[in-house]
Amino acid sequence: MPSTTNRHTPDLLDRTRLALQDDFLRAAVRFTADRLRDKKQSSTEEFGHWEEWRERGRAIRAHTINHLDYYLKQFVDQVRQTGGHVHFAKDAGEAVTSVMQIVREKKARSVVKSKSMVSEEIHINEHLIEAGIEVVETDLGEYIVQLAGETPSHIIIPAIHKTREQIKTLFTNAGGEHLTTDTKVLAGFARKTLREKFLKADIGITGCNFGIAESGTVVLYTNEGNADMVTNLPKTHIVLMGMERILPSFADLEVFANLLPRSATGQKLTTYMSMITGPRRQGDRDGAESLHIIILDNGRSEQLGDPEFQDILHCIRCGACLNVCPVYRQIGGHAYGSVYPGPIGAVLSPLLYQGKQYEDLPFASSLCGACYEACPVKIPIHDMLVRLRARKVRSGHVAKAEQLAFRGYKMIFSHHRRYRLAIKTGRVLQETMAQNGYIQSGFGPLAGWTESRYAPTLKEEPFRDKWEALSKTLKTKS
Repeated sequence: MPSTTNRHTPDLLDRTRLALQDDFLRAAVRFTADRLRDKKQSSTEEFGHWEEWRERGRAIRAHTINHLDYYLKQFVDQVRQTGGHVHFAKDAGEAVTSVMQIVREKKARSVVKSKSMVSEEIHINEHLIEAGIEVVETDLGEYIVQLAGETPSHIIIPAIHKTREQIKTLFTNAGGEHLTTDTKVLAGFARKTLREKFLKADIGITGCNFGIAESGTVVLYTNEGNADMVTNLPKTHIVLMGMERILPSFADLEVFANLLPRSATGQKLTTYMSMITGPRRQGDRDGAESLHIIILDNGRSEQLGDPEFQDILHCIRCGACLNVCPVYRQIGGHAYGSVYPGPIGAVLSPLLYQGKQYEDLPFASSLCGACYEACPVKIPIHDMLVRLRARKVRSGHVAKAEQLAFRGYKMIFSHHRRYRLAIKTGRVLQETMAQNGYIQSGFGPLAGWTESRYAPTLKEEPFRDKWEALSKTLKTKS
């Protein structure tokens, strides 16, 4: 089974150009994003009082993160009281170490996984495969991208970028015979193959949508039921959980049981909401014999107490911001070069990871604010993107050409005479590139703009001149 590594170049501009050349990707992303957005609108309108529910969700997440130490301790105490084991991981390396220790202790040879963004974050598949462990993703979309050796393109719909013909080829190479592109045929092959993996697996690994502090319960949302197989059939269950995924009580869970599915896919309810409270007890008919919960920090705690970025920990990973983002709509998820794509990834990735690969992500946004309007817990993502841009500028990690350009911009726009002179000069220079009122070709920075759109020309009589003439006329009449 190939590892799920990102095969794209680390440069954001190059990744974007590759995505813009993929016509199927762009069509598939637009189609799916529109469908999910429309379903969400219909579902929330029917539900009623959506803004009140959003505010309630925001308040719960804000309260929880403000008292995260208290609720984390309560959650851990409850997990241990019910017979579970808890491991804290400061970073991805410690999380991987904990997983591998459990695998060695259990002498495991095979692992099945339910969808988990944290497992992608720490690249656990690669480490398991290097140790000779068979690891299989059981979410259908994750299974497809694993066979392709790729990372998910969307938080909720990982294989959004794959055609049925591509999926048929992947399944055929994985042992499928006489397959067609019919959805039922492809799903049937996956169901048969994965069922065998479930029955043979030594360990099941899942993520965690929410951890309920008052009971130590792990809550998982799926639409395929694969999480129930992963948590019940193997003897050992490992939960990979971001430290911020806590909710105080089941009363709070009720709010998010309505917010999350409607925001993610427009469903009234997620098909399966599985709850695991401790390992199997005497007399239980199902459940793993041992439960290990690995709570990952990996940069999250650094946002605590930061008035500019703490709210990013409110995120419930619904993907709603991706479905309304005009940038994600054009380039898909892989162009972001991160486990977390879209607007949420453009903020979260630079905060969690260091490196040039993520420095430019905050600039991959139009700052339209659609992500805030879509977010079920009202995270001001657009404000955070501006702050991250400012942070990069303050640190000096800005190209010299860009610095000079903005100095020139400041010089021109800070004095009306310089501004008027620049406009007049631009009006003369544009004549060599203008046609039918638009600039259709350009050079330097302008070439990037006109490569995919027409730029309007400067008018012969600008608004300032019109206003000056109008003011004189009005004064004369009065």
